[in-house]
Amino acid sequence: MGGLRILITNNTLGNRAGSELYVRDLGIALLRRGHTPIAYSTSLGEVARDLRAATIPVIDDLDLLATPPDIIHGHHHLDTMTALLRFPGVPAVYFCHGWIPWEEAPPRFPRILRYVAVDHTCRDRLVFEHAIPENRVRVLLNFVDLERFKPRAPLPIRPRLAVVFSNQANEYTHPGPVRQACARFGITVDVIGLSAGNACARPEEVLGNYDIVFAKARAALEALAVGAAVVLCDETGAGPMVTTDELDRLRPLNFGIRTLRNPLDADVLAAEIARYDPADAAEVSRRIRASAGLDTAVDEIISLYQEVISEYASASEDNADDEQHAASRYLRWLTPDLKRVHTLEARANQAVSERDQAVAERDGMKDELAKMRVEHDQLSAEHAELRRQLAEQHQVRDQFEQTIAERDSISAELAGDNAKLNETSDECARLQGQLTERERDLLAFEARLKRECEQHEQQLANKEAVIQGLSSTLASKEAQLEGITSSLGWRLLNRYGPIKHRFLLPIYRRIRSVL
Repeated sequence: MGGLRILITNNTLGNRAGSELYVRDLGIALLRRGHTPIAYSTSLGEVARDLRAATIPVIDDLDLLATPPDIIHGHHHLDTMTALLRFPGVPAVYFCHGWIPWEEAPPRFPRILRYVAVDHTCRDRLVFEHAIPENRVRVLLNFVDLERFKPRAPLPIRPRLAVVFSNQANEYTHPGPVRQACARFGITVDVIGLSAGNACARPEEVLGNYDIVFAKARAALEALAVGAAVVLCDETGAGPMVTTDELDRLRPLNFGIRTLRNPLDADVLAAEIARYDPADAAEVSRRIRASAGLDTAVDEIISLYQEVISEYASASEDNADDEQHAASRYLRWLTPDLKRVHTLEARANQAVSERDQAVAERDGMKDELAKMRVEHDQLSAEHAELRRQLAEQHQVRDQFEQTIAERDSISAELAGDNAKLNETSDECARLQGQLTERERDLLAFEARLKRECEQHEQQLANKEAVIQGLSSTLASKEAQLEGITSSLGWRLLNRYGPIKHRFLLPIYRRIRSVL
């Protein structure tokens, strides 16, 4: 069998997420194998541009496809059923990628010969909720492009950097508990994802920078292929760290919703971080790279295409009526949801009508509002003036408070000075008492000294009187002496020295002593 024309449907080909990236990677791999993949969605965007850049045709209208495909690879029931009804006689396979989304519900149609679940959880949805016969269900686990997601260097002994890798991650979901848990180990945490405003077009270039990755499903698989230690985690809950002991259990569950059984709690996440083991993470990565590569998955998918095409070609019966009944049943199944949408639209229209009425009322109030705005502007001006005055008052109050503070400081200093002054006054009083006592002593001393002076003056006057008397006597005696020395007798005596010395000198000395 030569190259196949494969029409791959998807709900959107917009953001880089889940099934969109599955379509991109599968389409590029099929093109490399010599097949012709065609991507169809009514909502195109970034992934559609990636596909066209890889020279894969992308359409949002099936009428643009002039040649029917050999097989329809269906994702999401609306888009799959649209393709089946547009191209009668073309067999299909339907892939279910999720447990919860309404779009992932499988349509029942005769030309869908195989249903593929990407994990055991989706298989149970197909078999136990939508009555798909088990012999028509195949489990083909998700893959990773090993050429893009290359092994990183060995992990460090202690983790230093972690990342929350999820399009649902934002500050209202699970990064908070992750950061709290990592903080206990001194681990820095980044967030990569659409909701965080940090979408990454080439995660293969950044995942190798992180020691621990908090992720689920495809994101977890890519991180494991790189060689990071992975703790399963998303907005719905927390799971275990992926270790060699649990890999065989977690891989068939696609590291998805069934593994996220624990609450988003920092203690729970910290317990998983504590299981960090670089050697074990390296062994997990080796096993993933040995079993989850893109080439192996594409081999299985191509084999499934060929199996379905051969089986459909060998069928001889005409099943047009069955297809009409299936289409009718599908529409019957779809109708309640469409009616609910119609009800919501009616409510929305009523809300729009009420809004229009409110707008009319609002328009009628515009003049009044304009007047009120004028008044408001006036009041605003008055308010501004009052605020200015208030600001001035606040400034005056601040100055007053500053003055009060300075006064209080001065009062405190004055109180200290008063205390010192009181001490000084007491000392002055004591010194004044001593001075008064000394003044009394001085007055007494002055009185005594005055009396003594008066006595001395009296004695001096007496002595002066005596001296005057003696002076008169001496003058008389000197006159007598002069008479004697001028007399003949003195001359005679003067001639005789011994007599003079014996008789006259003692007399002279006695006179001088009296004087």
